[in-house]
Amino acid sequence: YKLFRWFSAKQCALPTPKMTENGLGHREKVLNMNTMNPNVKRVEYAVRGPIVQRAVQIEKELKEGVKKPFSEVIKANIGDAHAMGQKPITFFRQVVALCAYPDLLEDNKFPDDAKNRARRILQSCGGGSLGAYSASTGIEVIRQDVARYIEKRDGGIPSNPDNIYLSTGASDAIVTMLKLLTSGEGKTRSGVMISIPQYPLYSAALAELAAVQISYYLDEDKCWGLDVSELRRAVEAAREHCKPRALCIINPGNPTGQVQSRQCIEDVIRFAAEERLFLMADEVYQDNVYAEGCQFHSFKKVLFEMGPEYSNTVELASFHSTSKCYMGECGFRGGYMEVINMDPQVKLQLTKLVSVRLCPPIPGQVLLDLVVNPPRPDEPSYATFIKERTANLEILAEKAKLTEQIFNTVSGIRCNPVQGAMYTFPLPYSSYSNHGYVIRAMCSHHPLSLGFGQRDGTHHFRMTILPATEKLKIVLENIRAFHKRFTEEFS
Repeated sequence: YKLFRWFSAKQCALPTPKMTENGLGHREKVLNMNTMNPNVKRVEYAVRGPIVQRAVQIEKELKEGVKKPFSEVIKANIGDAHAMGQKPITFFRQVVALCAYPDLLEDNKFPDDAKNRARRILQSCGGGSLGAYSASTGIEVIRQDVARYIEKRDGGIPSNPDNIYLSTGASDAIVTMLKLLTSGEGKTRSGVMISIPQYPLYSAALAELAAVQISYYLDEDKCWGLDVSELRRAVEAAREHCKPRALCIINPGNPTGQVQSRQCIEDVIRFAAEERLFLMADEVYQDNVYAEGCQFHSFKKVLFEMGPEYSNTVELASFHSTSKCYMGECGFRGGYMEVINMDPQVKLQLTKLVSVRLCPPIPGQVLLDLVVNPPRPDEPSYATFIKERTANLEILAEKAKLTEQIFNTVSGIRCNPVQGAMYTFPLPYSSYSNHGYVIRAMCSHHPLSLGFGQRDGTHHFRMTILPATEKLKIVLENIRAFHKRFTEEFS
């Protein structure tokens, strides 16, 4: 013990042992709140934060028979379609099942096109098994299929499979790109422009990476539109304390549900070119467009149609995922990133960086392949696929309209049209904090979500439109009743 104390004093590394009740000494944990990475403590991710944890606790209490003024918790906090009751696409699950258990290839219950797709994928897997690692950038034939999908989506603009990186959902690729963009110290630290309201992945990743968040505000009065003058204000203010390097765009928007016009995208690309900013286009909701007159335009397509002045110079990474759109296959964690005009040496570093985590999940890669290469019109599964895809998107469009309409009948709540994506971001007029509002709402009926950012003095909350239609009506009616009681109590 004396030797220990002497060593501790000399090395200044080991703390003095504390005495327990039985007289035995013990050391503090090596990893504690004082020694852990301070950047991690700054990370906040409200989508799965304390309000959601409280909702899980309430669910547990209900199962244990604790009496509440309600019988269930309807989670409207996260874009998890299947958890909300959406059914999977039959063809997708058939092919995944065949790949996972190839003996089913002999089963005549599966259509031939599903079997052919499964055989093609398995032939590209090590040992013909989903259990083998793939290349770090993803299975080659799937990257080729992604490139063909992008070319078709963008009207024939070429896509190179070598620019495609498969990923563990879009989130993995987004964080990887932010890692590449982060450097410097003090006033040279990388600054990354993100929209407010925002998806908390961005602010959380920037906090972990010790990068600077440059906030630009969407215009609620213009249906959460993006104005380049606001981008200029934000970037000019940021230059006083960091080096702006990247601009992140979510289109269609999360949590605000707006769909950007082509003109807006052109303006953003010009701004990025003038300010020499790396563009990151989060396009995971590209099939989720509901409002009349709105249309999804990919940043890549617009970039190339603007001509060589931009298409040869503006650096772009765009992201897509299996988790949203009509698929809603969140648990498979499939996604991709396409990089444009990236420095060849940096691209080698990107490939090295993704190799550290070996490869994205193989089942997620398989699911992604089916998203970008679905049944063709001449194949037996096509009719069922189109029927299921159309039904999922039509139901989402109906729920988007329903949510807007009901919220806007409530005195004291303002809700913009849900043009796309899977969320609404209404504004209850109240002097009470939005955290307090949501806590009270949850204790009355249902959990909502905070943590997305907003202008000072406003108290919005995010709510997904994903619950089944009848349950969504219950949620909306209960929020209407709660808001009435709340405003009467605190007015």
